[in-house]
Amino acid sequence: MKFVLITFGLMALAAAQDDRYTNRFDTIDLDEILKSDRLFKNYFMCLTDAGRCTPEGNELKRVLPEALATSCAKCSEKQREAGARAFKYLSENRPEDWKILRARYDPDNKYAAMIEKEGGLA
Repeated sequence: MKFVLITFGLMALAAAQDDRYTNRFDTIDLDEILKSDRLFKNYFMCLTDAGRCTPEGNELKRVLPEALATSCAKCSEKQREAGARAFKYLSENRPEDWKILRARYDPDNKYAAMIEKEGGLA
């Protein structure tokens, strides 16, 4: 999977230590963020540079390009699962926001195509 967190699998990413992303955000409730208009908007605004970022949002924004480019090579299984859930939720429930994030982080559509091929959105 290319997208983690997107997003949002979001919260699971941070600085690499021993070639893995930190797990200090793995306990964040991703479903709560995705389903809350207020929380989702905060992360969305952070990821699009339209608003302020929490420490978790800054980490996500920092590592997201690398996670996408490396098919989430430094992600744990939990982080990969969170990313897949986030992508599926966004594509099905927030298609306009998903389109904006894809345009920003995957303008050539190569990562999203890979995710779909690997079953990440199924």
